[in-house]
Amino acid sequence: MIDYTQFPDRKIMCIDMKSFYASVAAVDKGLDPLTCYLAVVGNTERPGSVVLAASPALKRDFGIKTTNRLFEIPDDPRIHVVNPKMGLFLKVSTELTKLFYRYAPPSAIHTYSVDESFLDVSGLEKIWGEPEVIAEKISSDIKHNFGLPCTVGIGPNMLMAKLALDLESKKVPNGIAKWTYEDIPQKLWPVNPLSEMWGIGKRTEKTLNSMGIFSVGQLARYDLKLLEKKFGIMGNQLFYHSWGVDLSEIGAPIIEGQISFGKSQILMRDYKEDNEIKTIILEMCEEVARRTRIARKAGRTINFGLGYSKDEFGGGFYRSRTVEQPTNVTMDIYHTCLQLMKENYRGQTVRSVSISITKLVDDYELQLDLFDENGWKKRELGYVVDKIRNKFGPASILRAVSYTPAGTAVHRSKLVGGHKS
Repeated sequence: MIDYTQFPDRKIMCIDMKSFYASVAAVDKGLDPLTCYLAVVGNTERPGSVVLAASPALKRDFGIKTTNRLFEIPDDPRIHVVNPKMGLFLKVSTELTKLFYRYAPPSAIHTYSVDESFLDVSGLEKIWGEPEVIAEKISSDIKHNFGLPCTVGIGPNMLMAKLALDLESKKVPNGIAKWTYEDIPQKLWPVNPLSEMWGIGKRTEKTLNSMGIFSVGQLARYDLKLLEKKFGIMGNQLFYHSWGVDLSEIGAPIIEGQISFGKSQILMRDYKEDNEIKTIILEMCEEVARRTRIARKAGRTINFGLGYSKDEFGGGFYRSRTVEQPTNVTMDIYHTCLQLMKENYRGQTVRSVSISITKLVDDYELQLDLFDENGWKKRELGYVVDKIRNKFGPASILRAVSYTPAGTAVHRSKLVGGHKS
């Protein structure tokens, strides 16, 4: 049994904007976000464009989700199909954060994503009331000022607030759910399948299932040493999360520690030729390396995957390779991806590419490699290019391949968040 008296018992709120992109688009068109049928797609002129967001009513009555394509949306006059307005979405997200500042200081607010934030309201009871009251006030303000619906999870730590949000708040009438440590046996342990719990993906779920673990309660009762032997530090985290324990602070949550930098891209068309596929891979390696350098990190493990067109057999592959020296150099990452491609790719039609770098270390100093006398030059060159792009724009310096028919960097440089502004 866990002695919860030794762990923090704060008052954390996790606020999620319900179907944020679709709701903002609906309000922008003068529609009710909860009752209208609206889909936000990548490009209304491309039938194969991905559905980026769907209003709650469209999900409920037509079964349209973010995995669908534009051509799968029924031809119904009641359904509104719109392009994304990323500039508007980001502006609304910023204004929502300003609204949160009315109730808590900036140091007590963590913007988890464009549509989700954590607030620590511990000690603010004398000003605003209990957390449930604060949640109702914020929810009312958001509805009044922006016309947007939201849901709120409340817990003694960030993890519990997030679980209350994901597993209960969307099921209750007022959209507000509060979990305490005492609720864990009744509310958390019955969760099954395991992937319904935040932090457990399909792959981890499959591994846990092979160990005879099918519910969160079974995970909580499993031998901690065996979990650590199987998963390393992640096994320790899985165990304590199953008991609702989370020691992360606002602004640096364990539940989304930056453990990798990556990019995935669904291509605008099928790619069949090797040289075209390699063009996309090089562009994406450039972006992954840039993101890694911005954080002053370097990584040891390169993860690379290709997704095939739906007409191909096999679906695709995803492989990893660990290099001897941590890197954030574009061409190092690129050559590793090409090695993995050579070993696993057999000429199928490609429709998606994913690349990430993990096993991160700080990059404040470079360990010289006697066999790579120009290693420091390649590293510094990346930072120089980053500075130029930051000053003059992402398209100010591009590789020549980006100007070929296979390249997408020129098109994407004109987008905000990957979509039209």
